[in-house]
Amino acid sequence: MTRNSINVTGVALLTALSAGTAFAQAPTATVSTVVARVENWQDKIQAVGSLRAARGADLAAEVSGIVDAIGFDSGQQVAAGTVLLRLRPNDDAAHVADLQAAVDLAQANYNRDQKQFRAQAVSQATIDADDAHLRSARAQLAEFQALAAEKVIRAPFAGKLGLRQVDVGQYLPAGTTVVTLQALDPIFVDFYVPQQTLPGLKAGDEAAVSVDGYPGRVFKAQISAISPKLDAGTRMAQLRATIDNQDHALLPGMFATVSIGSGPVHPYVTLPSAAIVYNAYGSSVFVLGHDKPATVQSVSIKTGPTRGDQVAVTQGLQAGDVVVSAGQIKLHSGATVAVNNSVEPADSAAPHPQEE
Repeated sequence: MTRNSINVTGVALLTALSAGTAFAQAPTATVSTVVARVENWQDKIQAVGSLRAARGADLAAEVSGIVDAIGFDSGQQVAAGTVLLRLRPNDDAAHVADLQAAVDLAQANYNRDQKQFRAQAVSQATIDADDAHLRSARAQLAEFQALAAEKVIRAPFAGKLGLRQVDVGQYLPAGTTVVTLQALDPIFVDFYVPQQTLPGLKAGDEAAVSVDGYPGRVFKAQISAISPKLDAGTRMAQLRATIDNQDHALLPGMFATVSIGSGPVHPYVTLPSAAIVYNAYGSSVFVLGHDKPATVQSVSIKTGPTRGDQVAVTQGLQAGDVVVSAGQIKLHSGATVAVNNSVEPADSAAPHPQEE
């Protein structure tokens, strides 16, 4: 074989190898991206509690009797002083008339003896006895009128009634609950916090309240009171926050989650957790370059606190960097990518579980 033929063969072989290498290059990977941004984070105190009405009572009769009349419907909004129920009065009117007659007689005797006393026909002792009889008769009348008034149940404050528990004609023992009355606006949330969090809390601080019944809705609250005594068993302090509840969405007895900001505000560069590649030797992200076609570079980072789906990045990343958020498993530094952001990763500071 001549030298020229060897050269021709070598060139052909190199050309074939180059073609094979180009053919073996990895295809362009499709990824999603997210822009790193700065958010102001503040330490949060998380607590659980329960809602209670600003004013609430289970209304009951103070005396026994037969239900004579009911003046309300279940779920009705009533004003303070509204008559809700009357027990059968029986002979109350006759007894009042009898006592009133005794008062009138005692008053007449007192007035007559006053005239006699001025004419020096009776002694001062007689006047004193008449005065005592008059005051005693008035007291007996007032006492019975008070007892008769206990047969009438009135709303002690404005609020919303619950379900009626009695019917007309039913015998009602003293103390039996007739209906519950709740003042729903405002409404309180009572909760406990550890003792070490107390130095950062005070009355007037704002809080965010959420309940399972309204996923995604946050109710603004304000701390209205802090108990001066800790629970000796748990070393927890009880707090109360007030919530405006004009639409009556919140009801007493609901379970609530309370979040309170505490301490200074920290500006952090944040990413969704899905964008971070966690390894035993450290965390990293793939940062999108500005070249065309787009390529990515692996960048080591340090992470800080987390909040919901978000992670704070304390080192290695700047606000505005474009980071791969999905598709990292098939990437390496220098890989060419195509961006498709039709599906974005979860990136909420306060995520809520989704129900199927």
